[in-house]
Amino acid sequence: MANAPLAHLEWLPAPQAGAAPTAANAPLAVLLHGVGGGRQGFPTTGAALAGLGFRVLAADQPGYGLSALIDPYDLAGMAEAVRRLIAWAAGERGSALVVGHSMGGMVAQELAARAPQHVSALVLAGTSPAFGSPDGAWQADFLRSRFAPLDAGLGMPGLAAQLVLAMAGRGAIPERLAEAQALMGGVREATYRSALAALVRFDRREALARIAMPTLVVTGEDDRTAAPEVARRMAARIAGAELAIVPATGHLLMLEQPEAFDRVLLDFVARRVQGVRKE
Repeated sequence: MANAPLAHLEWLPAPQAGAAPTAANAPLAVLLHGVGGGRQGFPTTGAALAGLGFRVLAADQPGYGLSALIDPYDLAGMAEAVRRLIAWAAGERGSALVVGHSMGGMVAQELAARAPQHVSALVLAGTSPAFGSPDGAWQADFLRSRFAPLDAGLGMPGLAAQLVLAMAGRGAIPERLAEAQALMGGVREATYRSALAALVRFDRREALARIAMPTLVVTGEDDRTAAPEVARRMAARIAGAELAIVPATGHLLMLEQPEAFDRVLLDFVARRVQGVRKE
């Protein structure tokens, strides 16, 4: 991770015919976690994409894990950090399949709007093009409710204990939920507060019609944060976008049921993304 703009986990493309794994000439994929996540937030997806021949980077977004905080903390700065990560890994003219969950999906949309040449394809998971109604009252209520456990002194572990279970779907794997809770509980409180404050200002609805790269919009059947109807409306405004609903899964779909999420993702990638290994 030395000298990279963002700390990350890396998977090299799986070898073929006994050859050693290499990143040379491999398509790049970047995985972007949500507000309660980190680079460990895609437990099986990195290896799954590497199996299709990708070099995969699962990033700590700014202020998370081992990545430095940015100031101001906003979606534009977060998207720029991802753009620099892609340039670091693939060159200034390089591009990547960008898979973003929740907040990560908003960062992916911001990147696609600001620097579409760096995005070869988009996977927008459990996310939306805007955060609530534009009047500001809903956002203020949301922040109060999310900050309440922190203001009560429970810390991030206490907040995670409440929130992860509330966001889970009917089919969530218990062991995976425990991993999600530990991941959220390890987020720095200052980063979490800054990230949520940035999210409530996000609105890229007008940019959906300009998204031209292959796009998958995917959410969980039981997701109450980015509900299926939100995903349907979002996909309908993106030319050629595909829509997938993962059954019995909530908001943390790639953590709750990672294998089910990967099946949907890999099916889309194999059909729609150039440079994928065909086996």
